[in-house]
Amino acid sequence: MPRHRSGLGTGPIAAPVNPSKMGVMTQNPAPVPAPSTAQAPPLVLTIAGSDSGGGAGIQADLKTMLALGTHGMSVIAAVTAQNSLGVQGYWELPPEAVRAQLGSVLSDIGVDAIKTGMLASAGLVEIVAEALARSPAPAVVDPVGVSKHGDALLDPGAVGAVRSVLLPAATVVTPNLWEVEQLTGVKVVDESGMREAAEAVKALGPAWVLVKGGHLPGEPADLLFDGEREHRFTAPRYENRHTHGTGCTLASAIASYLALGEDVPAAVGKAKEYVTGAIAAGFPLGAGIGPVDHGWRLRAPR
Repeated sequence: MPRHRSGLGTGPIAAPVNPSKMGVMTQNPAPVPAPSTAQAPPLVLTIAGSDSGGGAGIQADLKTMLALGTHGMSVIAAVTAQNSLGVQGYWELPPEAVRAQLGSVLSDIGVDAIKTGMLASAGLVEIVAEALARSPAPAVVDPVGVSKHGDALLDPGAVGAVRSVLLPAATVVTPNLWEVEQLTGVKVVDESGMREAAEAVKALGPAWVLVKGGHLPGEPADLLFDGEREHRFTAPRYENRHTHGTGCTLASAIASYLALGEDVPAAVGKAKEYVTGAIAAGFPLGAGIGPVDHGWRLRAPR
């Protein structure tokens, strides 16, 4: 069957017109790239909620994955209405919709790493935990409980499911200090308490725990722990209020570096560097807290 030029239909082709005679300025067309023979980049799947403001959740995850050279895919577990001022509402997707998305990606495309974020309810937590347990890919679990503005994003009845089935399936779990307290009852007031917090979360079953200490005074320090070894990661503190999406971005960056072949300590170290740059470049958006800049490295001078 003959192919037709787009928009020309099947009629006769008119004689070419010289644009210069019509007073039209022309530009050289961009060269058409040769067909690619490259293989797909490392594959990373995010299972999380959608952020309508674009700073956190699925949107932050996919931006981070692209910036770090991986191919991001998504399973949307919930939809939020949110902006720079907070979360105005959220709606979890039906379990069959989440299960179908997981099946579509995992059965055909496959993954090199998985990241989880907002899962909203016990039923969704259980579906995702089952998928993680079946997959050989490393899984980074961000146990999202509240938004940057303090809005609840996890049903209180789902906390038990996170403890009992999701964390045991995690390669790395990345709780902030509020989430540590929610999951274990351990309250951290200074950096000396981070080891106790890490031990309490580790007892719930993940292979590695990254306790994020950014809310403590002083330089931001995170503690990575596998039950025996601990690694401390520090970074400069930037006086920038536009930090929406930091947790999602860090967890997605860790998953991306794991997919790229790094071991857990190296992946966390590189992810920490990436999110620190994103915080430094965070920008105002709307009337409240703006997002970190996921594309800062792409625009940095070479």
